[in-house]
Amino acid sequence: MPPETQDNSPQDMQQLLEEMDFKILRRGEVVEGSIMRVDSDGIFLDIGHKEEGFVPMGEMKTINREELAKLAEGDSLIAFVMRPDSQDGPILSVDRARGEEGWREIQKFMEQDQPVEGVIVGFNRGGCILEVANVQGFVPMSQLITISRDVFKQDSSESGEPRSDDSIGKDLVGNTLTVKVLEVNRSRNRAIFSERSALQEQRDEQKAVLIEKLEEGEVRKGVVTGISNFGAFVDLGGADGLIHTSELSWKTVTNPEELVHIGDELDVMVLNVDQEKERISLSLRRLSIEPWNTIAEAFEVGQIVTGTITRLPTFGAFAQIEGDIEGLIHISELSYKLLQHPKEVVREGDDLTLKILKIEPERRRLARSLKQAEDTET
Repeated sequence: MPPETQDNSPQDMQQLLEEMDFKILRRGEVVEGSIMRVDSDGIFLDIGHKEEGFVPMGEMKTINREELAKLAEGDSLIAFVMRPDSQDGPILSVDRARGEEGWREIQKFMEQDQPVEGVIVGFNRGGCILEVANVQGFVPMSQLITISRDVFKQDSSESGEPRSDDSIGKDLVGNTLTVKVLEVNRSRNRAIFSERSALQEQRDEQKAVLIEKLEEGEVRKGVVTGISNFGAFVDLGGADGLIHTSELSWKTVTNPEELVHIGDELDVMVLNVDQEKERISLSLRRLSIEPWNTIAEAFEVGQIVTGTITRLPTFGAFAQIEGDIEGLIHISELSYKLLQHPKEVVREGDDLTLKILKIEPERRRLARSLKQAEDTET
C-alpha cells in the first residue's frame, strides 16, 4: 500500500479555501474579530474571512494609548466593515463600530427612559455638544440646568470681534452631564439629550422624601429659584416652596423683586405642607417680629412722624413709617381743599411729615393726617 502523500500545491490550497465556509462580509455590518497582531500601521483581525481584516490607525482613534498598550493577540475587538472586498483584504474601522454600538446603546436608553452620563465636547450658541457612548449629540440650551445661560452670551473679545463658538464654555469642556435621550435619528446622525428631564426625575424623588420630612413651623434654608408677580419660589434642597407676596414682608409688597432676587439664600418658615398636591407654603416675614405687636409702645396718638407714600388709591394715600408699618391718610386729611384724587397733592415715594390720629393694633389700622401735621408745624 503506497504511503499517503500531502499535496500542498497552490491549486489544492485555493480549492480548500473555496470549500471552507467563510463569513460573507457586507459593507456597514459590525463584526467581532480576534486580534492577530498589532503594529505601527494598525490592527490585524481574524474575522472568520478567508483574509484577515485590517484596521488602519486612522480608524482606531477611539482606542487611547493606555488601551492600545494592553491589546494582545487573541483579544476580541468589534469592528465596522468599511470595504469588504479590498485587494489588501477587508478594511475595518473600530471607531465606526463603536459609534454604531453607541447608537444602539442610546436607542436602548431612550426606549427604557434611563438617565445616562455624557462628556461635554463643545458648545455653540444654541446649546451643548455632548458625547454619550461614543456618539456626539446635542443638548439644547432650554434642556440645560446646571450650566448657566451666561455661558452663551455673545460677548465680544478684547479685539471687539464677536466670540467664536470655540470660545463658548471652553472651561467646561471635559465635564460630565447626566442626561436623558429625547430623540435618536440614526439616518440623520441626530441625537438630542436633556439634562432637565434627567434631573427632574431626581428632583421628583427628592421632593417626595422632603415633603415627608417637612414640619409646619420649622425654619429651613433655601435658595430663590424664581420670582413671579404673586411671590418667590425657594428651593429647599429638592423641592420648591412658594413665599406668597403677603408672606414676604409685614409691609405691602407689590413687586417681590424689591425684596428678593434669584440666587439669594434665605431662612424661611414652613407654613403649610400639602402632601396630596405636593405644595409647600413658606413665609419670610414671620421670622421677624410683627410691627403691629409693638406699635403701641413705639407710637402714640398726636405724635408727629415721617412717612413715605407707598400707594395712592382714590380714597387716600398709604404711607409707611419705620418698622414696616403702613397706614392710611384719608383723602380728607391730605388737604383742606376738596380733592378729586390724592395725586393732586402727593406722589408715590414722597417723604412727608404726618400726625398720628388713631392707633388700632388689633385691626392693623393707623390713621394719620398730613394737613394737621402742617398745622402743628405752623
